[in-house]
Amino acid sequence: MSRITIDPITRLEGHGKIDIFLNEEGDVANAYFQVPELRGFEQFCVGRLAEDMPVITNRICGVCPEAHHMAASKALDALFNADPPLAAKKVRELMYMAFFVTDHTTHFYALGGPDFIIGPDAPPAERNILGVIRKVGLDIGRQVIDCRSRNHHVIKTVGGRSIHPVAGLPGGWSRPITVAERDEIVGVAKQNIDFALFTLKIFDDIVLKNPTYLDMVTSDTYSHQTYYMGLVDGQNRTNFYDGQVRVVGPDGTELVKYHPRDYASHIAERVEPWTYLKYPYLKAVGWKGFVDGADSGVYAASPLSRLNVADNMATPLAQEQFERFYETLGSSRINGRYQPVHFRLATHWARLVELLYAAERMLELAEDPEITSPDLRTKPGAVTGVGIGCVEAPRGTLTHHYEADERGVLTRVNMIVGTTNNYAPMTMSIKKAAEQIITKGKVVEEGMLNRIEMAFRLYDPCLSCATHAAVGKMPLRVNIRDCSGEIIRTVSRG
Repeated sequence: MSRITIDPITRLEGHGKIDIFLNEEGDVANAYFQVPELRGFEQFCVGRLAEDMPVITNRICGVCPEAHHMAASKALDALFNADPPLAAKKVRELMYMAFFVTDHTTHFYALGGPDFIIGPDAPPAERNILGVIRKVGLDIGRQVIDCRSRNHHVIKTVGGRSIHPVAGLPGGWSRPITVAERDEIVGVAKQNIDFALFTLKIFDDIVLKNPTYLDMVTSDTYSHQTYYMGLVDGQNRTNFYDGQVRVVGPDGTELVKYHPRDYASHIAERVEPWTYLKYPYLKAVGWKGFVDGADSGVYAASPLSRLNVADNMATPLAQEQFERFYETLGSSRINGRYQPVHFRLATHWARLVELLYAAERMLELAEDPEITSPDLRTKPGAVTGVGIGCVEAPRGTLTHHYEADERGVLTRVNMIVGTTNNYAPMTMSIKKAAEQIITKGKVVEEGMLNRIEMAFRLYDPCLSCATHAAVGKMPLRVNIRDCSGEIIRTVSRG
């Protein structure tokens, strides 16, 4: 049996590698998506003050600190029994929409987009953001940079810092938005809507109007029928900041809808010995391995998943794109809602529908008269013992679970991160792509390996914040050297 290793994998946050094992005939026998890094935030946060978590956990990575800041703040609301005033919730969500715009823009143009704009078989040196700018022009490159710049300015204005926000507090937010700041944010939001529509047009021109790309998007190579997860509001519309967690089956039937505080009743995590990232699955269905179908507890939580669990979008332009998305990809409405789309490469398109929704929702919030209210905090009460906060990170449903003593000192921390939800589907997607792309008699070329990487890249994984493992399972090797540098003893574990 021979092995093909892709190490490191590229255009993602964090580190990972893929091992593909071929049988004697040259076909794929198995494939592993291994995450070799461990951050350990859940362990070293124990013993710290709970109120510090919004600024500790947002250091997990620089890509989605706003998501961890928001989930941590919401967990503290519950832990200190302090429901924020409505104005505070709106301010939080406003900043969060600016974050979603920057994050989805980054993935489309810098991480996932090069595979389509430059081409999946193009030389690696060209398949990046610089290649994208060369292909689409400097003007579009400037628009991408301007979009990120103006929204990071909004994040800094509202959240206190442009990278790691500091404004979240138990029961609310630390500073109000002035009228002048509100007027500036309205202008930014309007620009974001134009940019989102412009980006959807690019996707339409480059991908949807290209028969080769459209065939790849709708091919069986990148298709899986699993359960889907995402937050929805009271009308079962997509919501990034608040709501209930909805899970639907491969046929679109609702399996469960639950309050985030009840996540442990519905989600379990499985440990494998060859990776530091756990595999969540649905308790009601059970773990059946890396297989598709309604009998398998595997679920996805991604932009595509959020669209699949929603009956509609909550803003008008995003709703138009939502309908076009499903009708173009052949989905029909049954009992008032579209049936799930299972083409995983369509996640890139779903992400742009969400980009438009975030921009529209940002404008709605900025124009809300209450957004400049100074009433931004409810005084914290006694520690309840448990606080659970949940938001939709760009990569999937993010849950922070804190337990603390009566002093507010943490005794237990658990996080199920957006990417963690998607680890099983990513593993399945990589194996299926490898099985269909690498077959006996074919010479394995770099472009083929990139098409396999595309199977995980569509999920936009953020592996740094997703990794955690059972205590005591982490391998360790210590080499003890003498003064000349020679190894005199090796101590190892695992």
